[in-house]
Amino acid sequence: MFRKFAGVAAAAAIILASGAALAAENFPSRPIHLIVPYPAGGIVDLVGRTLTDRISRDWNQSIIVEAKPGANSDIGTALAARSAPDGYTWIITGPALLVNPTFYKDAAWDPIRDFKCVGVAVWNQSVAVVPKALGVTTMKQFIDLAKSKPGQLNFGNPGVGSSIDLTARNLFAAADIKLTNVGYKGQPPALLDLMSNQVQFEIVSLALAMPQIKSGAIVPLAVFTQDRVKTLPDTPTIAEAGYPGAAYTPLYGIYAPAKTPEPVLKSINEAINKALAAPDVIERLSRADIPGKPMSLEALAGLMKEDHERLTAVVKASGVKQQ
Repeated sequence: MFRKFAGVAAAAAIILASGAALAAENFPSRPIHLIVPYPAGGIVDLVGRTLTDRISRDWNQSIIVEAKPGANSDIGTALAARSAPDGYTWIITGPALLVNPTFYKDAAWDPIRDFKCVGVAVWNQSVAVVPKALGVTTMKQFIDLAKSKPGQLNFGNPGVGSSIDLTARNLFAAADIKLTNVGYKGQPPALLDLMSNQVQFEIVSLALAMPQIKSGAIVPLAVFTQDRVKTLPDTPTIAEAGYPGAAYTPLYGIYAPAKTPEPVLKSINEAINKALAAPDVIERLSRADIPGKPMSLEALAGLMKEDHERLTAVVKASGVKQQ
């Protein structure tokens, strides 16, 4: 009897393996959904559409980009974690996927257990900005003002656990200042309130900030990059401004459910890497000062683990209690 059941189990395993292999061989055979857990029009949405436009052409297959904002990206991320591990649902997001379970007890996923990073979309470059009406033009002037008015200046936070939130935590700790946190559903609405001086400080993706910087509505104080950026040659890096410990360029990646078959993961990774090397994609990302880099699945797994450990340490050091 045992041998009979063992034989049935072995046959079932072979059938399942054959089914998975066939699915991988035919992948993709239907439209793919890319979840963006932030409002449409933001930097994540821009990058997702840039990459999927190219991949869709290469594969001759539709990729539907869906904005699923809310709960500091938790709604969209939980949806991706629950999706079938068949390669037809991806999510493009920033550090929140890696760090939100440290913030929230009810986060419905574990980043390392539930996700595989299948492609480095970009390293998001950002800039610290203030409204023109504030009357400061350097980071030192702003820090001095913030120290003279503890808690009286507002920081426009596009989401707890976002790259902006984590970058700001690093800066505020390094500069020993306290600002009042004002929460927003993404960067665009926060930027609007900054322009009208309802909030006095924000860290914004370069692609979103540049039009308003050029118009003179907001003033750049420092860029969060290793080197100065060509679009703002006179703006110092955060290290040059005196706060090297606050330098952080976050990873924005594309992820798939961890149990997705390896051949499918490899196919997605290869498609993303090909797109990142395409001249039209390079040009669009460069225009927005968002560098991307093709990487293998193995390298991505190491980078994901490293970023997760680093960001978890930042959150714990900030003293924020899990909600």
